Amino acid sequence: MQISVILCTYNRCQTLRQALESMAAQVFREPVEWEVLVVDNNSSDGTREVVEAFCSRYPGRFRYCFEPEPGLSYARNAGIREVRGNIVAFTDDDIKAEATWLQNLTLALRQSGEWAGAGGRILPDRNFSAPRWLSVGRPYALAPLALFEPGSKAGPLAEPPFGANMAFRRSMFERYGDFRTDLGRRPGILVSNEDTEFGNRLLAHGERFYYEPSAVIYHPVSVERMRKSYFLAWWLAKGRSDMREFGVRPNKYYFCGIPLYLVRNLIGCTLRWMLGIRPGDRFLNRRTVWYKIGQLYEFYRPYIAPQNGRAGSANGDAKPFK
Repeated sequence: MQISVILCTYNRCQTLRQALESMAAQVFREPVEWEVLVVDNNSSDGTREVVEAFCSRYPGRFRYCFEPEPGLSYARNAGIREVRGNIVAFTDDDIKAEATWLQNLTLALRQSGEWAGAGGRILPDRNFSAPRWLSVGRPYALAPLALFEPGSKAGPLAEPPFGANMAFRRSMFERYGDFRTDLGRRPGILVSNEDTEFGNRLLAHGERFYYEPSAVIYHPVSVERMRKSYFLAWWLAKGRSDMREFGVRPNKYYFCGIPLYLVRNLIGCTLRWMLGIRPGDRFLNRRTVWYKIGQLYEFYRPYIAPQNGRAGSANGDAKPFK
């Protein structure tokens, strides 16, 4: 088996049908052995029935896997243990992929051994329109919508791809480990970074990624995700995620036990938010305030609810930068 697609899902049987239809429609220019492994992360709706229907319609193409431990990282790690392919691609349960997505995403990995992984574009639905309060020209402005578009030119990728459109050689997991389980979404919790942390881990070891803009995934933007409250919740969780992944920056000065740079950044962003005039700039600084609050919360979390294990391990305790 050359390629395995891991698609993790939780209680989205309606959108899952569309995602699986787009997987079934994938085409290749040359004969390729590939499969789709759907990991059911303890769903309570009709997910299993939906997947089994595709298994019956496309024998040998779709497989079902059940992972009872809630959490996207647990589901992805379960899929990695079950796949048969030498190349492992990942996508989400609410997407629509272009018919050439898998062909284009994995082409560089199949043609050359120099690439450890690959990523493609994640675009919104064609009728997407950004609200006035969102400065779309800012870096990662649309990250809460899981969108990823580094550009239109194929070539080396200097940053990790996003989880809805990424592929790695299976040997990378054998060499560098699985996704961290203290990161990754769980029901009701937006803490993430499990995908980019794994990518950063590989980059830190000198591995290389390829960017293929013709590997396109369309990610829906629901009404709920276009609210300020969702963006702020996402950036707060992003602050927590980054603190878990990167830890506390080396510093000499503290204020009430808090690294002084965190306090200084929080005050500065708060003032810019309160004194800003343009809606886009005001919200940019407001989201940064929420991000800093998330960092502060995660910094204090080990003291509020002590964890077992060493700092910086899978329990998610904050650790110093290295």
